[in-house]
Amino acid sequence: IAFSSVGHMGFVMLGISTLTEAGINAAIIGMVAHGVITGMLFFVAGSMHHRYHTRDMARLGGNATLMPKMGFILGFIAMASLGLPGLAGFWGEFMALLGAFKPAAGLPVGLFQTAMVIGAIGTVLTAGYLLWMLQKVNLGEPSEEWAGHEFHDVDRYEMAAWVPLLIATVAIGVYPKIVLGSTNGAVKELVDTLLENLA
Repeated sequence: IAFSSVGHMGFVMLGISTLTEAGINAAIIGMVAHGVITGMLFFVAGSMHHRYHTRDMARLGGNATLMPKMGFILGFIAMASLGLPGLAGFWGEFMALLGAFKPAAGLPVGLFQTAMVIGAIGTVLTAGYLLWMLQKVNLGEPSEEWAGHEFHDVDRYEMAAWVPLLIATVAIGVYPKIVLGSTNGAVKELVDTLLENLA
């Protein structure tokens, strides 16, 4: 969760530094998505710790077999965190890279395009460690340590807390105007003012 948070905030800072509408909007939608996705990751991590009484991934495995709903939700939210298109995490990363490709006039284009390439490589690394986590935790056979243990899957109280965040993850991913529709005007004014002052 810490690695993904650092990655999300890296895209937020990249977006802001471009001084473009696309970049600053990327930062805003990226922060909203981060709040939703990382909140869900913490919820799931806490629920799994409550059941297993450990955070050691080496002791976990086969979670999707023991608790199918929990396994599905963990996989879904990990995909959102790595920026899968159609989920909330995509827009902040994509728009930040777009803003870095063509930053505001007067900014060093080469530097920003280098940052864009580094950011793109970062998305691949993010996919790598999140998929590795899913492989360690969700897939495979449950450890012998848990033989005979009864694990209760996601309960109704957890679902009541999680469903709004899961819906927001899909809604923002499919229809980003939910966020961008209310920020575009203010961001345009901000960018125009900044560029006037820098001219």
